[in-house]
Amino acid sequence: MVREKDVCWEYCEKLEGNKVRCKFCLKVLNGGISRLKHHLSRLPSKGVHPCSKVRDDVTDRVKIIIASKEQGKESPSRKKQRIAHENNNKSSSNANAAQLSMVAAAKPNVLAGIETAAASLLPVSSKVFGSGVIVPQVLGSAGGTVYDRENAERSIALFFYENKLDFSVARSSSYQVMMNAVAKCGGGGGGYGFRGPSCDDLKTNWLERVKGEVMGQSREIMKEWGTTGCTIIADTWTDNKTRAIINFLVSSPAGMFFHRTVDASTYFKNTKYLGDLFDSVIQDFGVENVVQVVMDNHLNYVGVRSHIMQSYSSIFCTPCAADCLNSILEDFSQIDWVNECILQAQSISKYIYNHSWVLNLMKRFTGGQELVRTSITKSTSDFISLQSMLKQRSRLKHMFSSPEYSTDPSYANKPQSISCFSILEDNDFWRTVEECVAVSEPILKVIREIAGGKPAVGFIYESMTRAKESIRTYYIMDENKCKTFLDILDRRWQNQLHSPLHAAAAFLNPSIQYNPDVKFLGRIKEEFLKVLEKLLPTPELRHDITSQIFVFKKSQGLFGCNLAREARNTVAPGLWWEQYGDSAPGLQRVAVRILSQVCSASTFERNWSTFQQIHSEKRNKLDKETLADLIYINYNLKLASRMKINPTDIDPILVDDIDMTSDWVEETEITPSPSQWLDRFGVLEGNDLNPRYQDIFNLA
Repeated sequence: MVREKDVCWEYCEKLEGNKVRCKFCLKVLNGGISRLKHHLSRLPSKGVHPCSKVRDDVTDRVKIIIASKEQGKESPSRKKQRIAHENNNKSSSNANAAQLSMVAAAKPNVLAGIETAAASLLPVSSKVFGSGVIVPQVLGSAGGTVYDRENAERSIALFFYENKLDFSVARSSSYQVMMNAVAKCGGGGGGYGFRGPSCDDLKTNWLERVKGEVMGQSREIMKEWGTTGCTIIADTWTDNKTRAIINFLVSSPAGMFFHRTVDASTYFKNTKYLGDLFDSVIQDFGVENVVQVVMDNHLNYVGVRSHIMQSYSSIFCTPCAADCLNSILEDFSQIDWVNECILQAQSISKYIYNHSWVLNLMKRFTGGQELVRTSITKSTSDFISLQSMLKQRSRLKHMFSSPEYSTDPSYANKPQSISCFSILEDNDFWRTVEECVAVSEPILKVIREIAGGKPAVGFIYESMTRAKESIRTYYIMDENKCKTFLDILDRRWQNQLHSPLHAAAAFLNPSIQYNPDVKFLGRIKEEFLKVLEKLLPTPELRHDITSQIFVFKKSQGLFGCNLAREARNTVAPGLWWEQYGDSAPGLQRVAVRILSQVCSASTFERNWSTFQQIHSEKRNKLDKETLADLIYINYNLKLASRMKINPTDIDPILVDDIDMTSDWVEETEITPSPSQWLDRFGVLEGNDLNPRYQDIFNLA
C-alpha cells in the first residue's frame, strides 16, 4: 500500500495484478506505476510507447520525478569505480596535499589560470548540450577536489563517441600515461591519480548517459513542432550486398536529428510492409506534428506516397529535391559532347594524381589547392571538378610547359603526359569546359540553396525558374542546345520533382509574393488553394480564410508595416510569418508550418559503412544494441556540431576529403584501410576484437 502514495497514481486507473490504465490515452500497461511514468514522460526507454495525449505540464512533472529518482541512484560499475578512486587517492593524499600547498604558496595565481585553461581546452563536443555541461573546477585548497572528475570522464567519453574511436584504446598503457600527464599538468606536476573511463564504462555507463543527453536535445527540438511542424526524412541506400538501408531523420527550424536506421531488404518492393514501416515512424512523432515526408528515388516512391497520402490527409509526401537535381546533372553528363569533355578532363587528373612527383609539382603551381573536388554524388563531383580545373587552367598549362617539368624525361616523354599536354593546349577543349560549367552552375546553385537541412521549401519553385532562365539566356543564340538541356530539366521537374507543397510555399513566401518581377504566381494559385483545402479540411477551420488571403496579398495590417516590408527579403519566410502574420491568424498557422520545412533528404554526411555494419547478420543482439547506440550518438553529435557552423562558412555539397577511388583519381595503388571503427569495440564480455567479426573489415 506504500506505493499508492506515489503522486503519479492520479494519472492512471489501477487494474488487477500489476496493470494500470493511462487516463489520457486509455492504454493498458503492464509493470505498474514505474512503466506509467515512462509512458507519460514520453521518454523512449523501458520499451514503453510514449503517450500521445498527455498534457505537457504532466510530462514535465513526471520527467522531474524520474530525474530526481535517477540522481539518487548509483550504478554498480560507478560504485566500484568510485571505491577504487577513493582507495587510490588515500594512498597519495598526503603527498598531493603537501605539493599543492607549496604550489599555492609560491604561485598564488597558477590555480586560477589552470581553471581558465581547462575551460578553454574542453572539446567542442562537450559543449553541445549547453547548460548541461559543467566546466571542471580547480579549487585553491590542497584538501579540496582538484577538478570535477565526473565531467572530465564525460568529456573523454564524448571525445571517443564523436571521433569514432575504438573502445579498446582505453585498455592501452599509453592511454593511462596520457591521463596521468594531463592530471600532473593540471596539478602543478604532482598529479591527482585520475584514471580515465575504462573500456567497459565507455561501452555501458557513459554510453547510456550520453545517449540520454542526446535524446534530451532531441526533445528540446520537438517542443517547437506545435508551431512549425516537422519533416520526416527517409534517406535510402543499397549496399554491395543489395541490402536496402533506410535512415530516418527528422528536421525542423529548431534542428535536425537522426532517429533510427532500418534494413528494409526483405520488403523493399512490398508497399504494404513499407507503408507499415512509415506508419510506425510517423506515430513515433505524432501525426499532428508531421507536415511532410521526404524520400529519395531509390525507395518505392509511388507506392509509399500513395499509402501516406491516403492514410494521412494532412501529410504531404514529396521527393528529395537534391536527388532530382543530381539526376538532372547525370542526364547532362550523358550528352555525348559533355561526356567526352568529362573523360578528357579525367585523363589529366588521373595522370597527375597517380604520380606523386607530378602531384607535388601541381600543388606548387596551384598554391596548394587541389585540382579534383569531391561532392555528395558522382554527377555533382564531375561538374564541380570541371569548374575547379577551369579555375586552374593557366597554372596547369604553365606547369606542363615549365622547364622543371619539361626537362625531366621520366615524366615529360610519357605517352600520358604528351596526351595531357595536347588536351591542355586545345582551345576547343577549354571552350567545352566553359560551356559545361556554365550550364551546370545554375543547377549546382539550386542544390546549394536547398542542401544542409535548411527550410528551403519556399524557394525551390523560384530557384528552378531562375535556373531555366539562366540556361535559356546562355544559349540565346543556340536554340537546339537550349532545347536539349531544358527538355531534361522540364522532364525531371514535371515528372519527379514538382510538388503542390512547393507551389503553396512559393505563393506564401513574401520575397516572391511581393516581387513585381515574378510572373508565375498566377499559375501556382490553384495548387496553393488545393493545399489549403488539405490542411484546413473543415468549414470551421476555413472560416474567414478568403479575406485573410486578400489581406496578405494586398499587404494590409501588419503585413504592410515598415518592419515587415524591410524583412521580406532578409528573414526566413517561416519566421517572417510568425512575426508579422497576426492579421491573418488562420493563414499564419498554415504558412508557418509549410514554410518551415526542408525539401531535401540530403544530409551532410553519409557514412554508409557504419550503417552497413549495424545490419550485419553476424552480430548478436547485445552487440547490435550497443552499435545502434553508438551510431545514434555519433550521428546526432555531428548534426548538433554542424548546426553551430555559420552556413556561409561551408559549401553544403562538398566533402572535405578527395574520393581516391573516383573516376577523377582512380588511385589503384592504395587499398582501403580496415578502419571501420565501430566493428572493433568487441563483445560486451571485454574482448578487444571478436574473431567472428574479422571478415566485416573486408567489406567491399
